[in-house]
Amino acid sequence: MAITLEQAKVGMADKVDQQVIDSFRRSSYLLDNLIFDNAVAPGTGGSTLSYGYIQLKTPSTAATREINAEYTAGDAAREEKSVQLAIMGGSFEVDRVLQNTSGAVDELAFQAEQKIKATANEFHNLVLNAKKATDKFDGIAELVKNSSTEVASTVDISTAANMDANKNAFLDELDAWLSTMDGTPTMLLMNRKMLARLRGIARRCGYYERTKDDFGRTVDLYNGIPLIDAGNYFDGTSTKDVIADTAATSAKAGTSDIYAINVALDGFCGVSPVGTGVINSYMPDLTAPGAVKKGEVELVAGVALKNTLKAGHLKGIVTAPKTGA
Repeated sequence: MAITLEQAKVGMADKVDQQVIDSFRRSSYLLDNLIFDNAVAPGTGGSTLSYGYIQLKTPSTAATREINAEYTAGDAAREEKSVQLAIMGGSFEVDRVLQNTSGAVDELAFQAEQKIKATANEFHNLVLNAKKATDKFDGIAELVKNSSTEVASTVDISTAANMDANKNAFLDELDAWLSTMDGTPTMLLMNRKMLARLRGIARRCGYYERTKDDFGRTVDLYNGIPLIDAGNYFDGTSTKDVIADTAATSAKAGTSDIYAINVALDGFCGVSPVGTGVINSYMPDLTAPGAVKKGEVELVAGVALKNTLKAGHLKGIVTAPKTGA
């Protein structure tokens, strides 16, 4: 069964849980538009959250044949895959005196909202960059590695002058890359700098549009495809872009990447526990004894790519000239 966060919200009786779901949706265009296969149940002893699926590697072929001749076999190639769900989120603490005197700014609501944003950002990071060897599942970079939809860019858009000179070449490259995928992507994911570059080029060539989603967010479009800033995350020390730039040096230009996903249950999808438990919140009872109140927000999910042509990676786009150039 497939479910979206909007549908998960409908199945929740608690108003606070519904508000938490809406906060996640507002914090993340990706989470708001992702379809989850909520089919994972704990294994024996309840110790694992594993999801197995069949990935289509190569589609089947069809051809003509002569009378009294056989078809040449052209079978579809499949591969068994499995992922583990990641449990992500965190806790926060609020002193009851601070909460009761917080005035216009509700301290409990503020801390919960910030935890939701941090959890959504961590999900973005895993969706793009996770490696099954160290994380619970592979992110898009690993899922499409060395596939036909992973394409190296050859166009320089590092300056305004280069954007003017190479705008058509870049859009030709972008369209050629998009054509390697099965269907029009649901969204293109990139960092803020790359979004500014692509927005500028699309505007120069007449392929730029803007719209608003259900939450009133402005969404940039290239040829009808949403352009989404994958955002950043705080690693405990510093804030980093989820899709990082490669720094420019005297020997090498700086580069950035774009990822594409086609969201579908048979394409790129989220994976979650059975029921509506993809997101859970645990808010404190402010009337109970205890000076310090503790709350928690938790997201339990993974991602799967069931067709290798439903996601792609345009890598190494030159976005900064060599230093000293």
